[in-house]
Amino acid sequence: MSPARSGIRRQTHPLVRALLAAASVALGIASPHASAFCGFYAGKADASLFNEASQVVLVRDGERTVLSMLNDYSGPLNEFALVVPTPTVLQQGQVRVAEKATFERLDAYSSPRLAEYHDSDPCRMNFWWGQNMYPRAVPAPMAAAAGAMRSEMAKSRDAALGVTVEAAYTLEEYDIVSLSAKQSDGLEIWLRENGYKIPKGASAALKPYINMGMKFFVAKVNLKEQKRLGYSMLRPLQFAFESEKFMLPMRLGMLNAPPNKPQDLIVYVLTKNGRVESSNYRTVKLAANENLPPFIKPKFKEFYKALYDTSTAREDYKVVFTEYFWDMSWCDPCAANPLSTEELRKAGVFWVGGDEAGNFQQMQIAPGGQKPAQGAVAPSSPPRILPGRPIPPGGGAQPVMLTRLHVRYTANTFPEDLMFTQTKDKQNFQTRYVIQNPYAGSVAACTATTAKSDCDAMCRSRVTDVERMVSEAKKNNWGSPGDYAGKSSNALQTDCLKACSESKRSAIETATRYYERELPERLAREKQTLAKLTGWSLAEIDRMGADSGNVTPVPAKGGDVQPVPPADNRTWWQKLFGAAPVPHAARG
Repeated sequence: MSPARSGIRRQTHPLVRALLAAASVALGIASPHASAFCGFYAGKADASLFNEASQVVLVRDGERTVLSMLNDYSGPLNEFALVVPTPTVLQQGQVRVAEKATFERLDAYSSPRLAEYHDSDPCRMNFWWGQNMYPRAVPAPMAAAAGAMRSEMAKSRDAALGVTVEAAYTLEEYDIVSLSAKQSDGLEIWLRENGYKIPKGASAALKPYINMGMKFFVAKVNLKEQKRLGYSMLRPLQFAFESEKFMLPMRLGMLNAPPNKPQDLIVYVLTKNGRVESSNYRTVKLAANENLPPFIKPKFKEFYKALYDTSTAREDYKVVFTEYFWDMSWCDPCAANPLSTEELRKAGVFWVGGDEAGNFQQMQIAPGGQKPAQGAVAPSSPPRILPGRPIPPGGGAQPVMLTRLHVRYTANTFPEDLMFTQTKDKQNFQTRYVIQNPYAGSVAACTATTAKSDCDAMCRSRVTDVERMVSEAKKNNWGSPGDYAGKSSNALQTDCLKACSESKRSAIETATRYYERELPERLAREKQTLAKLTGWSLAEIDRMGADSGNVTPVPAKGGDVQPVPPADNRTWWQKLFGAAPVPHAARG
């Protein structure tokens, strides 16, 4: 959201200045033959490539949702406020201040990446004569608040506008109110009368959410608390709530944006099972696993930005792109290490490192066996935190799947909020690109190298070995030694010399084919691929080429029975956030 005052300089993205379930309003304010990647990680294209890109972390299981939004507001703090449509009233305890590091880690882990491989020597002499009698080891498979009491006059005014202050409190450097409204005009007037300089058109944008029965979370910066705490930048906010709808509101984020100016949104969705996609917009996997010319390595970020620009323009800014889907246990190649259990908990993943079943039960049943009233908070007891599962070498499934979605949209091309669905697809996917470095050499160098190989000397040594092995095979009944049996030393030497000469000839032919045909053809294909993906001309690409030259559980000692912790009667979000229950939030 851009500021209402033209004098306020804003460099932030409209959506991230507005969102829960992600809508908030900032107011006032490889080798082609490789079966596994196993490449050398050579670079990544992170979210910083896209100016003013909103970033959202969305954790979802059943109807439980934890949503975190990174606010990149850069204007005066006394002008900042955040308006967020929410499915329910967010009481004190359902909101916490999160860490920017969570976004940075998820971005680094799931960023588009470049894998680097190196060709092997095409001049290898495949000279196996006399060595195929030895047993060969079979390689093992790759393992893998402060709600001040408001005056009766203020309450009467609220009622006249159809607005109810459901909760009010201070959370660290934020003053927070949760509102319900009966009409969008009344809500717009209330916001203006309470100091929020909201943009024109807010009433129309708020109306669909009021019609849906949604509430509104509003946060301002408490400058006194912010100064006391010593923070100079706004920290992210994280919300825990329940909703049947798996969605991300976007319309408020478009309020101040020109209707045809594209905006970027990156959503990190953490779930238990399959890949997440949009249910009301087409979801497309970006072109990936393509081989690119080696000279693109220092220009990888420019390449990926051009690829994304071209892909979104080709789709007329009407699709959701998948950039990554993988479980949170391993990656290949890794752009960053998977998140630890502690980091996942900070991201809002409530089913790792804790008693999920207990959380779910306490969420539904209040003390006394009755379903709690909306916003009710149960008595406290120490949480039962279970040790995180260790991640074995080479990987090991963790019950967390990460889907990275990237959307570039305009108010005209995305007229609806984003709705999501969790599919049964568990096929790993990443926007991975490959550079295959040629082997440094030439046909002339190969010819010179093979000429230095002394076939006569090599064969004398191998014949001696063959004769010894034939004798051992006969003595130990190892079976027939095949073509080597019954031949004299001279015959074996002749066979060996012939095989050695053939391997020399084959090496030179392979090197000639590699340097004179395969490499030029491969580079031409890679340039064509680069042009197709980025929209760059072949002339530009040719100029580029010319210019380039876990947490381990602690076992019980002695098999002793561990004491059962007392019952934890806190809500699931209090357990997740590590907070004690608080009195029922003040209501307006």
